Amino acid sequence: MSAALSPQHKTSAKRLHTVYLALGSNRGDRLFMLNDAVRRINEQVGVVRRLSSIIETEPWGYDSDSPYLNAVLRCRTMLTPQQVLKVTQEIEQQMGRTQKTVYGQYTDRPIDIDILLYDSRTVTLPDLIIPHPRMWQRSFVMEPLKEIMPRRQYERLLERRKETCSPSE
Repeated sequence: MSAALSPQHKTSAKRLHTVYLALGSNRGDRLFMLNDAVRRINEQVGVVRRLSSIIETEPWGYDSDSPYLNAVLRCRTMLTPQQVLKVTQEIEQQMGRTQKTVYGQYTDRPIDIDILLYDSRTVTLPDLIIPHPRMWQRSFVMEPLKEIMPRRQYERLLERRKETCSPSE
């Protein structure tokens, strides 16, 4: 006689989720910071499955003489979106990031980790919005994302964006 899982066991089983994270650094040894962030994410969030090329870009949303190195990664996690946020913020702090903004303005930072996507879910909370609300305006996010996301999935993402935004966006 074979043992079968009860419905209770099926619903309580943990499921792996796909999360896309954007990484950026423009202070200190930028390449080391990105690599260290990838290592920490792999250890604390979930297994990193894909990492985009690293690109150098000008700061977005503020003036600075320090260019960024940026990348996007895809990982598999058993964490909830809120847990991913908490862990990535802890990683940022461990790596020397002290605050997200100063008086509502972006500033130079050793590491920045943003949650772009979590499966195909939409999350709207006071401290977390998924998909990331400004990713569409940032080529340093969209190009690396396109590089590592399966083509059809990327096309569906763009279609979903068109369906949910107003003509002025």
